[in-house]
Amino acid sequence: MTTTDHGRSPVTMRDVARAAGVSVATVSHVVNDKPGARIGEDARRRVQEAVLELGYRPNALAKTLSQGSSRFIGLVADAIATTPFAGQIIHGAQDEAWKHGYVLLVANTDGNTAAETDAIAMMLEHQVQGILYSTWYHREIVVPETLRQTDTVLVDCFAPGSGLPAVVPDEEQGGRTATEVLLAAGHTRIAFINTTTPSPAQSGRLAGYRAALEAAGVPFDDALVLPAAPEQEGGYACTRQVLASQATAVFCHNDRVAMGLYDGLREHGRRVPEDIAVMGFDNQEVIAAHLRPPLSTVALPHYELGAAGVRVLLGIDEAADGLRRIACPPVARASIAEPRS
Repeated sequence: MTTTDHGRSPVTMRDVARAAGVSVATVSHVVNDKPGARIGEDARRRVQEAVLELGYRPNALAKTLSQGSSRFIGLVADAIATTPFAGQIIHGAQDEAWKHGYVLLVANTDGNTAAETDAIAMMLEHQVQGILYSTWYHREIVVPETLRQTDTVLVDCFAPGSGLPAVVPDEEQGGRTATEVLLAAGHTRIAFINTTTPSPAQSGRLAGYRAALEAAGVPFDDALVLPAAPEQEGGYACTRQVLASQATAVFCHNDRVAMGLYDGLREHGRRVPEDIAVMGFDNQEVIAAHLRPPLSTVALPHYELGAAGVRVLLGIDEAADGLRRIACPPVARASIAEPRS
């Protein structure tokens, strides 16, 4: 990268790629004259013209890193390193970076703005290939200005209008999949305990629930959508409403809600799955795998979010319209059975 005149933002490889209409990887290959890279003459010419027009100049250290054995990718996170299930983002990014000859530099800021600024500055000093900026739950963010100085991919978060690509879980697909699992077991009266907190998870999972019902020809009943706090107490508090709804199955916003519902159903003498089937979301192993019976759920694909973030950063994968959605797979356990006749 290079800094333009009059204090303007530095020109990055992503700027050159955008101007030339090619991937970041293609720009890197052209700029570093990588041996054996298959690049058409037209693409090479467009990159070279964009480099001249934008005034991009890789500094000597960055070029050495791109051609040598010590190449770095940065990952700046708010709290994922201290959150067991979200920590898989780091694992996925680390494995994928290593596969392509890069070393991952990780900074966990605990949401501290000063620490975040210092971490990004440190990574820029190390001339990282780019930075993954990640949050421990899927949400909209305001992008720190210092991230404009290098190629950046947002992971498990997004910033509309920022121009930065984002890799996020496919919440709607996940909600659809959870509902389809219950439908496939023969349930048609399915309650959905959804969070009261506005978020991509709240709206996306509800949209998926509705889409699955519609595809199966099951009428949507708004009375079966029950609002609750997204925690164990929320699920427990919904028990009476679930029983009053005469639902034979429940799709819970997350595994903690499902855990609370288990407690409430047990207190009312109901058995899972014999009396009522329960489906979770997130696949928090410490919860889902150890409930009795173990909870069927849909996994948030944290490992793949990290891995895909690296691939997008390196130009191996594309983020269509700036967004790459990662599928949320079902995890079958023992909390679902056919409805009682």
